[in-house]
Amino acid sequence: MPLQGTTRKRVVSLRLGFAGDTFSYAIDLGLPTPSSSAFARDPEIKREAIWTGPTHRQAAVLIDRRGGLVQGRRADGESEVVLSDLAGFDTMLTHYADPQRAPEALMLREQMRGWRFYDHLRTDQEAPARRPQLGTHTPVLDDDGAALAAALQTIEEIGDRDALHAAIDDAFPGARVEVVADAGRFDVTLRQPGLLRPLRAAELSDGTLRYLLLAAALLTPRPPDLLVLNEPETSLHPDLLPALARLIAAAATASQVIVVSHATRLIDALASEPACHLVALQRTHGETVVGNVAWHDQPPWKWPAR
Repeated sequence: MPLQGTTRKRVVSLRLGFAGDTFSYAIDLGLPTPSSSAFARDPEIKREAIWTGPTHRQAAVLIDRRGGLVQGRRADGESEVVLSDLAGFDTMLTHYADPQRAPEALMLREQMRGWRFYDHLRTDQEAPARRPQLGTHTPVLDDDGAALAAALQTIEEIGDRDALHAAIDDAFPGARVEVVADAGRFDVTLRQPGLLRPLRAAELSDGTLRYLLLAAALLTPRPPDLLVLNEPETSLHPDLLPALARLIAAAATASQVIVVSHATRLIDALASEPACHLVALQRTHGETVVGNVAWHDQPPWKWPAR
């Protein structure tokens, strides 16, 4: 049947959420009430909720927010109003995260702050990682990879240096990464067989530099609870993808790693790892659905209603 457009009947809504072993969280954003404000198109938070267990049910809700009204749960199990005029652009995680009254909100806020997302590791000719940077201890690579040299040196001194050199050798046999310090500034160099001198970061190809950035992110001395890589195969030579898959699999022993990828070779290499769970997204009539997991086998989830 040919597709035909219809009139929208449901409200505009952007809903985000996750289920955890102890606490779960969901947020629902929508269009604001019509007004003369210059922010008339700025989304408002319509609903927020924190509950125990993976599935939302009213009896398990600990903190509930509808519009500007936030209700918490007292020690006796009864609910009470804790905020009544929360602005539509403010989340209850910043305004009601008290270690005494709302420890679960504080815990969730700090948990989410520890998550890491890498989707814009720069490798262009003007990328900060190509220039010497001031050297400070960097156990966590920043989201654009600017402090690459410092992150690699931190792994060398307080992290798993053997894993770092093994990952480099796996991708570039016989090569070795070194960090050169000059007057407090660090620069990345890569020694490769057959070359009379090491190549500096400014001379590396985009793919080689991206692999070093991914190695620094995945071999962090402080593994996060959640680490997300968006299309890490960008700029990488296809021959590097199996090595990247092994690097990701090793990092997954300490963190939950989510990889979003369109590269068949990387997907196949990851799928061969015993701990990998493949979720295939497919576009059907304009809707993105999970194509390889039946609906009755998918994790249970119920969105809190407005």
